[in-house]
Amino acid sequence: MKQVIGAFGYRFWSASMPKLNRYRRKGETDPLEQVTNESARKRIRLTLRAIEGFVMCSVIATGIVQLLALRFSGRTPALFFRYLRTPSRSIVSEATVVAYLRQSLFRLFAQNPHLALTQIIRSKQQSAHPDADSLAS
Repeated sequence: MKQVIGAFGYRFWSASMPKLNRYRRKGETDPLEQVTNESARKRIRLTLRAIEGFVMCSVIATGIVQLLALRFSGRTPALFFRYLRTPSRSIVSEATVVAYLRQSLFRLFAQNPHLALTQIIRSKQQSAHPDADSLAS
């Protein structure tokens, strides 16, 4: 999750969150307990919810990549350029699946216009302003 998907690469923070001390002594109050403003507490809760949501989506993505690696291991002999820990000719690693998806995801969308995700992407592209490219300088 950490290396292939980047599950812990989030950068969510709130200015309301106090600096946490890892080396807090026994008996010292927790810095989060010192936050008394209700709007600041709400912003801290929203920040924590965003972090947990990001990590949850990363866990789901890792599971999907693992399922793809197991399902299509025998079909892609040319993609054995990344190993799990040792070379294996029967199982494709998650890193190999992610590298393959990075290289061919848009081609797969173009080849399958009937997919719901492809239709959503196309509808968002078509509803864009027609002169949007000329507005960039």
